[in-house]
Amino acid sequence: MVIYEHMKLNYGGFAPDIPGAVSLGKNLHEMRRMLKECLEFHLDAMAEDGDLMPAPATTSFDFGEIRDDAVDHYVVEWLEIEVPQPRQVARDVIA
Repeated sequence: MVIYEHMKLNYGGFAPDIPGAVSLGKNLHEMRRMLKECLEFHLDAMAEDGDLMPAPATTSFDFGEIRDDAVDHYVVEWLEIEVPQPRQVARDVIA
């Protein structure tokens, strides 16, 4: 699931299940393309590092958590992306 925020001059977008991957676009069509590219690039870098892929878990979103007066509306949808397989063994975590 992805969330697009429409602001005065552009759209911002993010996927709650993939923290740190955000993008901007001048319109919704460009926003979809840019966020898809951003998410696939982010996941590809994770795969290259041997990180586990985040599982899609978000099925709803509480907009009260991100209330922003600069946003005039939100668009929520499913965005199909390519999810790569990790290219090396995941690193052991030392506690």
